[in-house]
Amino acid sequence: MNLLHANDRPGEYPRSWYAETAAELAPFPALAGEVQADVCVVGGGYTGLSTALHLAERGYSVVLLEAHRMGFGASGRNGGQAGSGQRLEQEELEAMVGLEDARKLWELGEEAKALVRGLIARHDMPVTFHPGIAHACRKASEVAHSHAYAEKLARDYGYDRIEPLDRDGIRRLIGSDAYVGGDIDRGAGHLHPLNFAIGLARACDAAGVRLHEQSLVTRIVHGSEPAVETDRGRVRARWVVLGANGYLGGLEPSVAARVMPINNFILATEPLGARAADVLAEPVAVADTRFVVNYWRLSEDGRLLFGGGESYGYRFPDIARTVRKPMLEVYPQLRDVAITHAWGGTLAITINRMPCFARVAPNVLSASGYSGHGVAMATLAGRLMAEAVAGQAERFDLMAALPQPRFPGGAALRWPMLVLAMSWYAMRDRLGI
Repeated sequence: MNLLHANDRPGEYPRSWYAETAAELAPFPALAGEVQADVCVVGGGYTGLSTALHLAERGYSVVLLEAHRMGFGASGRNGGQAGSGQRLEQEELEAMVGLEDARKLWELGEEAKALVRGLIARHDMPVTFHPGIAHACRKASEVAHSHAYAEKLARDYGYDRIEPLDRDGIRRLIGSDAYVGGDIDRGAGHLHPLNFAIGLARACDAAGVRLHEQSLVTRIVHGSEPAVETDRGRVRARWVVLGANGYLGGLEPSVAARVMPINNFILATEPLGARAADVLAEPVAVADTRFVVNYWRLSEDGRLLFGGGESYGYRFPDIARTVRKPMLEVYPQLRDVAITHAWGGTLAITINRMPCFARVAPNVLSASGYSGHGVAMATLAGRLMAEAVAGQAERFDLMAALPQPRFPGGAALRWPMLVLAMSWYAMRDRLGI
């Protein structure tokens, strides 16, 4: 079974609030016959579209192949949060790579947010970047850590956009008694993720990228001029860039061994009307400190968009039931509110939760495994891979040098082992450990 087809209709977006409110994007034709390009990009999400756009702006001829629609995967289904820095905190990165490279990684993370905002403005995209992400802590020790980390970022990295919140502060902001404190990052933000992907696709089209939908890549033939094959066509190119993330499947085993697909879920309530102000006092996004993170924000039409719950097989569960449970743990006052949309998607994680950049072959690059931090970082990955194709690989190589161990157990055992690990962490969450 292929995750590209396990839960979705071919060539269609899932029935999400995002798809229902998406900007118009006319379908692009499927690849037919053999074509030539400087670069063939596989995957029409943030990674692939950003790569294609940055390459086209450098003068390269680019063909992009997407199995369904542009933004079909995690790029069009996620929580829409563009966080600061990297997925790991700076202390962990300092221990992993040293102070100098940790600073470079922080700067890349900040550039990623600026890139998202800049692309939206420069290409007049049909999406708004809303500032502010709050982090809600369940335990006093987590509050102390979040406040100390904000002090470290201000002291060591010059980042002073994070405001600490005590119990009363987080309660006033998010209207829930479930948390004991936290912070709010005014330099981070959130957006309509599918409309951002559509904006990138429109920009690629205007820049001359040849976009092909319903063009599932079945094989890559490596060599000095690789061939990328679909069931109806073939692209010959000097370079190939892989941006398929959790939907990569078996297309490149060396990447798949280090990048694990997992499923995550979101629901949308009916419009809350005046009650919306009791859920969020400001138009910010929120993420909490559970191991399987709860995250939420209000939509432009006043719905609560709430994400939570994960699964590790191919088939999605009853999504509305899966996500409504943690939603009501945070907002029991919404028990009478109707759920109008519920959808899932597949993202990808790595063991150390840092993205997996890889030079699969001298002329084949890959970036994936953003571990829930992909809105900004996947967009930046496109810029870094375009730089590498153009011979300026220093920043790509910095990311590619991060340690990326293989998941234990191989393809047959990695999912069962992950389920056991996640079940253990879920039990810790329930017990408040």
